[in-house]
Amino acid sequence: MTTAWICATLLALLVFALGFAVSATRGATRTNFGYTADPTDRLYKMVRAHGNATEYAPALAVVILMVGARNPSRWMEWTMIAAVLARYLQAAGMITSHSLAEANPLRFVGSIGTYLTGFALVAAAFLRTQVG
Repeated sequence: MTTAWICATLLALLVFALGFAVSATRGATRTNFGYTADPTDRLYKMVRAHGNATEYAPALAVVILMVGARNPSRWMEWTMIAAVLARYLQAAGMITSHSLAEANPLRFVGSIGTYLTGFALVAAAFLRTQVG
């Protein structure tokens, strides 16, 4: 269960850190409300990175804790860790890219990693409920 708690905590940290970064960027750019939908704009990239994290991190945290509560196997623990790494890579890819309109390897790996690990963890959670 320790791996699950650490992974869920790191996902929460990602959401709060990105939220703080959005607030700091708003302060630096003196933008109290909204943002310019320019894929090269720093505030736009931060808002989208935070929004994307809030779309996936909660569901991943829930399924990680579900799997972690049922004596997970090694592959399940490694999948939890990979899911967290994928979310951090995805966020880093969004923030560091020159433009969100262009492909970015970190974003790509993070996105694919999120889907693959997410589906694997959902399957593990489902199978664990069927086994007992």
